[in-house]
Order: sequence, then C-alpha cells, then structure tokens
Amino acid sequence: MHPIEQVMLRIEGLKKVFRSGESDLVLFDNLSFQVAKGEMLAIVGESGAGKSTLLHILGALDSASAGDVYCAHLRLSSLSQDDAADFRNRDVGFVWQFHYLLPEFTALENVAMPLLLRGRPWQEAQGEASRWLREVGLGQRAHHRSGELSGGEQQRVALARALITQPKLLLADEPTGDLDSRTADSVFELIATLHRDYQLTSLIATHNSAFARRCHRVLRLQHGKLEEVAPESLPA
Repeated sequence: MHPIEQVMLRIEGLKKVFRSGESDLVLFDNLSFQVAKGEMLAIVGESGAGKSTLLHILGALDSASAGDVYCAHLRLSSLSQDDAADFRNRDVGFVWQFHYLLPEFTALENVAMPLLLRGRPWQEAQGEASRWLREVGLGQRAHHRSGELSGGEQQRVALARALITQPKLLLADEPTGDLDSRTADSVFELIATLHRDYQLTSLIATHNSAFARRCHRVLRLQHGKLEEVAPESLPA
C-alpha cells in the first residue's frame, strides 16, 4: 500500500461492458489498483485484452460502466464534459501507436499546438516548442513537416507535443508498436529519461516484454482481470 499522499491514481472496481448485438461483452471487471506518484507502470496483455480502453478511461477519454478512477483527489466520473476536457489538457499527456501529427504543419507547429489551443501567444508557444524539440533530440528538424520525418522522429515529435503542457500523467499506448526494434529501443529510452527528468507518473501499454521489464511495475490484463507480475519474470 502506498501512503495516501503519494498515490497519483486510484482505480476501484473498474468495469467496462460493450453492447454486442443482443448480448453484452464484458471487456474487464472489478479492476482495482493504485499507481504511486513517479511510478513507471507497464500494462501488458494480448491484443483485444482491453489495454487501450483502460488507458482511455484513465485519461478521461472514455467512461467506465462501473467503478471509479481518482487522479490525486479528483473523481473522474464526476467531471462534466468540459471539466474532463480541462483535466485531459492540463494533467495528461497522451502518446499513441500512431503519431497523429498534422501533416500540413511543421514539427514546431505540431508541438506548439496544445499551447496555442490554450490561447498562449505564438512567440511563447514557439519558444516552448523549440525547447521540447531539443529535449527529444530534434532541434534541427523543427521546420520539417511530419511527412519529411522518419517514424522514430515522428514519435519523438508526438512525445514533445504530449509533454509541452507539463502534465502529471503520461499515458502511452503501444508507443513503439510501429517502429523497427532499434528505433523502438531509442524511443523507449527517451520515454524513460523524460519520465525520470520530469518526475512523471507513466502508464505504458506495450506488447514488448523487454520494455515492460524496465518499468517499476508490470500489470498483466487477461481474461478481464489484472494481475501484477514481477518485471524480471518477463522474457528479456
């Protein structure tokens, strides 16, 4: 048990049901766990096990069928749509398997976008975006459009965009799933470095057991249930 002041996320009795024709599909049921501030937690499991849906619920992009998620002292199910949007914009950084960069914009403009959407002046947003591109090793690529960047570079831009708002939580869904093994390794290494340097609390859904091994804790989602497994028990 973590001391209460150190708990960043508290998940209690979480259930997700999808209506499928005449029947209900229970994706998972009665999930309960806590994530301490500063932890790097891997969520592993087969495709279709519900890892992405779980991350969506934790980031207030989707709602559970039952149960509660608390981020610090905020109960996500009690938030209005506007408050949930504020929570996502302020407290959560998302990185997906696909980078979702806007192709008509440069790397700099893509990274600056979350600040511009908050109404920050262009000069200020541009300065912050430049700093974050340097942080992910792409200072020289700021004025390239996303189509001119490699897959690994695109994912680094997506990571800079996720973190420019200085969120408390980083939710990453198969962030290296589309990359070759060497590029994936360097992107994961970058995530681990930024997690440490910016004292993030990170949840990473991944198929890659070698990456999961390098996290503080690992939860396996299978058959609708979660079990904690020792990172060192996973294949390297």
